[in-house]
Amino acid sequence: MRAIYTVTVSDHMMIAHSLRGEVFGPSQRLHGATYVVQAAFSAPALDADGIVVDIGRAATELRVVLDDFDRRNLDDEPAFGGRNTTTEVLAKEIADRLAARVAAGALGGGPLAEIAVTLQESPVASASYRRSP
Repeated sequence: MRAIYTVTVSDHMMIAHSLRGEVFGPSQRLHGATYVVQAAFSAPALDADGIVVDIGRAATELRVVLDDFDRRNLDDEPAFGGRNTTTEVLAKEIADRLAARVAAGALGGGPLAEIAVTLQESPVASASYRRSP
């Protein structure tokens, strides 16, 4: 069995958006959502300092990424031009932005095997996206 180490940090964001398509029912109208966002960084081994990533830096970088969306109407954000900002789309966008920060060396630690981002909007609904950095 292969061992994997994971460090998870969390934060939150509040957004406004509307969703296009009849499948979204009343959510086609402008509405707000508050998400708890978890970012999990996984590696097959610890680095020489015994870490996957620097937890403090990971929390800071997650906040930097979330600041691009927090308290904004995502319908007005060019990054989403014409796309529905579903929970799944937001999870992928956050994971992609975190992966770019990892590639730039912003988190310290060794090579990562995976980044997983989970957005939880309510106690019963969440969406995740996993990617290799």
